[in-house]
Amino acid sequence: MRPGRQLAVLGLIFVVLYLLVFFSGGASGGWKDRLEPRLGLDLVGGTRLTLEATNTVDGKPPTADNLEEARQIIESRVNAYGVAEAEVVTEGNRNIVISLPGQNRDLTDVGEAAELRFRKVLKATDGSGAALAPAPTPSATPSGAATPSGSASPKASTSPKVSGSPSAGGQGGMAPTPSASASASPSASPSAGAPSPSASAEPVPQSIEQQRKAVEQKVGAAAWAAASGLQAPADLTTDPSLADKLKPFGTLSPQEVAVLPVEMQFNVPTITCAQLDKRPAASIKDEKQKAVACESGAKYLLDVAKVLGTDVKNASAQLDQTSSWVVSLNFTGGGQEKWTALTREAFTNEGQACDQTALGQDGKCRVAVVLDNEIVSSPEIQGVLTGDSQITGSFDNKAANALASQLRYGALPVTFEPQEQQNVTATLGDSHLKAGLLAAGIGMLLVIIYSFFYYRLLGSVIFLSLVLSALLVFGALVVLGRSIGFTLTLAGIAGMIVSLGVAADSFVIYFERLKDEIREGRSPRSAVPRAWIRARRTIISANAITLMSAVVLYIVSVGAVKGFAFALGLATVLDLLVVFLFRHPIMTMFARTRAFLSPRVSGLGRALPARSAEPGTARNPRVKEA
Repeated sequence: MRPGRQLAVLGLIFVVLYLLVFFSGGASGGWKDRLEPRLGLDLVGGTRLTLEATNTVDGKPPTADNLEEARQIIESRVNAYGVAEAEVVTEGNRNIVISLPGQNRDLTDVGEAAELRFRKVLKATDGSGAALAPAPTPSATPSGAATPSGSASPKASTSPKVSGSPSAGGQGGMAPTPSASASASPSASPSAGAPSPSASAEPVPQSIEQQRKAVEQKVGAAAWAAASGLQAPADLTTDPSLADKLKPFGTLSPQEVAVLPVEMQFNVPTITCAQLDKRPAASIKDEKQKAVACESGAKYLLDVAKVLGTDVKNASAQLDQTSSWVVSLNFTGGGQEKWTALTREAFTNEGQACDQTALGQDGKCRVAVVLDNEIVSSPEIQGVLTGDSQITGSFDNKAANALASQLRYGALPVTFEPQEQQNVTATLGDSHLKAGLLAAGIGMLLVIIYSFFYYRLLGSVIFLSLVLSALLVFGALVVLGRSIGFTLTLAGIAGMIVSLGVAADSFVIYFERLKDEIREGRSPRSAVPRAWIRARRTIISANAITLMSAVVLYIVSVGAVKGFAFALGLATVLDLLVVFLFRHPIMTMFARTRAFLSPRVSGLGRALPARSAEPGTARNPRVKEA
């Protein structure tokens, strides 16, 4: 055997690992920053919430796609808190775990099911908050009309279009009118300005009327009276005094804006889309009330919702006859009737409900597809649609699938029940970290002290092995934190402390097997490889059982227990690596030294005297073993 080769392999592993630690893609900052593993909330403070998905609206368990779509929408809501490194992940086939480091917040509102609504656009105005013309026309560029019977129309602009199956007397299809700044494709994800925590979303003792009273007191009586008297969006360029009166509304938080009357949200120009987009998730949930929402900087007054997400049977991204990506919409039986009635209202502008600012380029009303607080699309209705519909436009595969995913999720909402919310202050997290490190240090120190007391020279092998294992585990934690987002928690530290006992067991098995070989008359040099062969199987079996336990625990558990299992499994695997690449080679090298032959130094106790005793000399069975 050539132990130098195995030690060289171990050295190469260390070099590669720590090159990744210091120079991998996620490494940044100084040397100290690059050596910091990613710590969990129980070590740095913050909030963790576990949500369990219940059945979908059709009574079936949520699929993996349902859970992933819900995770994406919840992630957009959490990101609205503005906290760096927020994490939203799925665990198992039902759980979503939200981790918000650094702050304690009530996250239960982010688990409310996303709501999809189809609302007719009644009015439109600019939502930028600047001095505006009274009613800017949202049409910016012309677009070609859709062809009948679901066929694709020529792309005259970059705006998406919709086609469908028309009724006998209607024009085919439905094409969207671009908003004040038309985009090439719809948003690929839920609103970037997702909700932030608010008094209206959290369970508070105040009623809506009381919250409105508080907002009225904040903006002042003059501002409130001026806003209440508006019958249409105010023109601040023609009335500077009105601009001064309404200015306090621009200082309101999204939570405060959410409790204002719908007409006030729309008519007050100092209430901007930046505020409206960040309202709590359930701000415009009620389908029986009008609502205000934004699209590309334009503020829309929306009618009551007459078609809901549950009326959509399916939405999918497809290639049409011209090899262009489209989004196909299929409605349920009752949903198709509602959709036909809604398109009839919009096509004929029944009761002149849509004013000139809301009409599309062909003079027809538009229907906004609203997910939570965001308008996903607002196509112009160009015919009474009695069948399935298609949204066409300058989509690529990614954009079409993103829109289909949003529509599909609204049709199959997944509700969640909060299972566990943990709030940890930064001070408590720091105390947890110190306590965990202290416990790990004490555990390692006790093992080392006992090793030197009982095994003497061999104790140095144990000491060096534990140090190398600790360095490997630490480097792996840093790299895994950057690559797969693994966070070290207090439970993970506990798993590593438990792994110390597993490592110590493998030492005992090996060294006691070595003593047995020497007692049987073999020299230390020949006893080392034979002891290794016999002990190796037992060591592998013991570690394999520990590893299987960790894997099973990781699969069936959630939360902190999952972190414990992962840390225990990782430490066990790396301990096996050290056993094969360091412990056995170093023992082979020690067997060639003179100190290894000394009972007082080697730690082999009475095994060596028994080997060197003269024939016929009785061995005292009570000789104290070192």
